[in-house]
Amino acid sequence: MSTREGTTPADTIAFQGEPGAYSHLSCRNARPGMTPLPCATFEDAYQAVTEGRAALAMIPIENSLAGRVADNHHLLPDSGLHIVGEHFQRVNHKLLGVKGAAIGDLREVHSHVQALGQCRERLRGLGLKPVANADTAGAAKMIAERGDRHLGALASSLAAEIYGLDILLEEAEDAGHNTTRFVMLSREPAVPAPGTPTMTSFVFQVRNVPAALYKSLGGFATNGVNMTKLESYQLEGSFKATMFYADIEGHPEDRAVQLAMEELRFFSSTVKVLGAYPKNSFRDTLD
Repeated sequence: MSTREGTTPADTIAFQGEPGAYSHLSCRNARPGMTPLPCATFEDAYQAVTEGRAALAMIPIENSLAGRVADNHHLLPDSGLHIVGEHFQRVNHKLLGVKGAAIGDLREVHSHVQALGQCRERLRGLGLKPVANADTAGAAKMIAERGDRHLGALASSLAAEIYGLDILLEEAEDAGHNTTRFVMLSREPAVPAPGTPTMTSFVFQVRNVPAALYKSLGGFATNGVNMTKLESYQLEGSFKATMFYADIEGHPEDRAVQLAMEELRFFSSTVKVLGAYPKNSFRDTLD
């Protein structure tokens, strides 16, 4: 069975967006031997793995400027898929135009709303009108098809390559630390060998008792387990039902992690491990 000519599902990694999206670039950088499969929505990318059309999905989970990608905090726990890796992608927005255009020709710049926000001051300084589109690569594709010298796009260098656009400005974003963290999802878990630097991700819902969250997290502090991320989000629009997403440094077989998780489960009504996977070396640069 093949997904496209010359490829098989085992060689395929799904992502959300048009060819040239930052998720596409992440696929090429993190899994250069695999064939990226563009999907219209996050749900479609998950489904490609669930149905066996792709071995992996590359899913953005958070951005250093824009925060969490809320859709995936809701989709991931019920997807039936497992986190098997993480990738940190530097987001370097390029200001693109059609062949032969110059910055002075531009009147509007199209891109995803987050990309426009990340380049707000630069666009204001150039006197350009921001126009929101569904995604960065889709904006690049649109201006290429229209061929209008007055239209620009904020997108990746890969999008410029794919759609035959000129890069009019190499560094369009306002901040130099713009980075997106992606997780790679698979139908089967791939837990690293004990002793390997490991991240473990999970979601939990605490019991409805006083100080439940404080008590549920106490085991991580007393056992010396570093929690690198903790976020809450509402379930089904309710202000009473809150789910927490967490990342910790540690392997599920580490005694300290086991003791901390036991205490978490005692004070929680739901605990679901989403995956244990190799710690990306990018994290070492954050210390």
